[in-house]
Amino acid sequence: MKLLLDTHALVWWWTDDTRLPAAARAAIAAPGNVVYISSATAWEIATKYRIGRWPEVAGMVAEFGSLLRRSRFHPLPVGMEHSLRAGGMPGPHRDPFDRMLIAQAALETLPVVTGDAVFAAYGADTIWA
Repeated sequence: MKLLLDTHALVWWWTDDTRLPAAARAAIAAPGNVVYISSATAWEIATKYRIGRWPEVAGMVAEFGSLLRRSRFHPLPVGMEHSLRAGGMPGPHRDPFDRMLIAQAALETLPVVTGDAVFAAYGADTIWA
């Protein structure tokens, strides 16, 4: 199975945070699964660190590429189709990072590992939410 990790799922995986449920951990760790990380996730982590909202991710920002490779996660670039879908999505949810992940999940047919119910509200398949 192919999976897309939401930002908090990625950070909690890398920090071994107990808030990441067992089902999510099992899906990420399953040997046959391919885990994707959106470029939007790197952007979100770097942005929130820069503005002081997430100071504990400093090491992740500095070592993002290395952490990605060591985790054997695959980068998912943001493409034009993703951008157009995210920008054109209806509804009140204003978080640009979530909107991008929802668009990528839809276009790439990827379930999202997330605890955020807004993904399912937009029709994304989720693991955990």
